[in-house]
Amino acid sequence: MPAQIRKRLEEMDAAFTARLRIAESDGLLKKVCALLAHSGDSWFWFAALGVVWAFGGAEWRGRALALIVSIFGTAVVVTALKFTIRRPRPAGEWGTVYRITDPHSFPSGHAARAILLAVMGWHLGPVWFAAALTVWAPLVSAARIAMGVHYASDVLAGWVVGALMAAVFVAVF
Repeated sequence: MPAQIRKRLEEMDAAFTARLRIAESDGLLKKVCALLAHSGDSWFWFAALGVVWAFGGAEWRGRALALIVSIFGTAVVVTALKFTIRRPRPAGEWGTVYRITDPHSFPSGHAARAILLAVMGWHLGPVWFAAALTVWAPLVSAARIAMGVHYASDVLAGWVVGALMAAVFVAVF
């Protein structure tokens, strides 16, 4: 892609992302977005699925194991892409832990994980679980933009990676 076109696309992405950003505001919407943004954290999902695996019935143990493996595999791919592309996160104060431990934004690991979980939910069931994840996934993704830790294109790329990884893991499980 020619440098001029790439630069213009990045400018449009940054401008669109800035319009969606609420990280510097106060109020209930910011609190809800912060909660949603964190709800996609991998450590949270590993911990929650570990509890399900340890205390759930056989069917839920199988689901938990499939999701743990899928999340880990997706994280490996996302990390490799992030450290290959090395796009810096948008400037900002919120999300210090992300900015320190993972300074690269493209693609969004949270968006990839959210879409992966939603697709895997439909594959593994039950329907209520899949439906809840399907509602939750775009909210997490939007919250990552709103809180200023990702550009909109990071999230779109994360969705693509998550959907592709889900297709792989659906074939495996």
